[in-house]
Amino acid sequence: MTIQVSAITAFRLTTADAKRLARFYGELGFAVQDSEPIGDEEMALLGLEGGGARVTLHLGGQRIDLDSFDVPGRPYPAGATAADLSFQHFAIVTDDAAVAWKRAEALGAVLISTSGPVMLPPSTGVAAAIKFRDPEGHPLELLQFPPEQARPWSGTHLLGIDHSAIGVSDIGASRRFYEALGLSVSDPTLNQGPTQMVLDGLPEAEVDVVPMLPQQDTPHLELLGYRRPKPLGRPADGLRPNDVAATRIVWAADRDELIRDPDGHLHLLRRPTHR
Repeated sequence: MTIQVSAITAFRLTTADAKRLARFYGELGFAVQDSEPIGDEEMALLGLEGGGARVTLHLGGQRIDLDSFDVPGRPYPAGATAADLSFQHFAIVTDDAAVAWKRAEALGAVLISTSGPVMLPPSTGVAAAIKFRDPEGHPLELLQFPPEQARPWSGTHLLGIDHSAIGVSDIGASRRFYEALGLSVSDPTLNQGPTQMVLDGLPEAEVDVVPMLPQQDTPHLELLGYRRPKPLGRPADGLRPNDVAATRIVWAADRDELIRDPDGHLHLLRRPTHR
């Protein structure tokens, strides 16, 4: 039976210290809800023993869950880079990337980029961007769009989530996998040169970026296929949902199931009746 997904409904980060991480995101500008147990049915889907707890965050119309488990997994891999196959971030839209980064830095964020926000060429449709890690190592990006560019964002400071980007080893294979789920390709680019090197914090950076759009107008997915440097590691090699690097995208789908893409990135499919 063909699996079909229609929208991204949440991003789930695994944490070893939910209180600390919730404080970071709350002070950064996310709305934080009280912790609640993760249901037995979902724990079974994840293939984990014991129980778990979830702290839900909201930003604009998007949702992020911080999941902690009675049986902890491994911390985020030391020395990971933006080109590694374990890389998966979500990109936060802001009206001022410099101000948002200063706040994140004061709260304990660590740079991936080699400097503050990078001014990007007009052809990208983005005015400025910066990549960094939260206090547990999860990668994030701040995006600032030009004020004259019509976007579905309003307000000040942090406005919402634009997309999640994942490192892949084979753009063609990953594209086919996500197209089979019902996503469509939109305007692939080859990003390279000094600006990309500063953004990624790498001495050389040449990356194919393939946006994949879900059927509904929600945050989208971007595939990152690095030509240089060659990506390292395979998330599928033993990565479990209780490992801190095991970020999960939650999709509205026609079934409840945990699946992996060709590089091992985790996706949780949920019927509309489930959160």
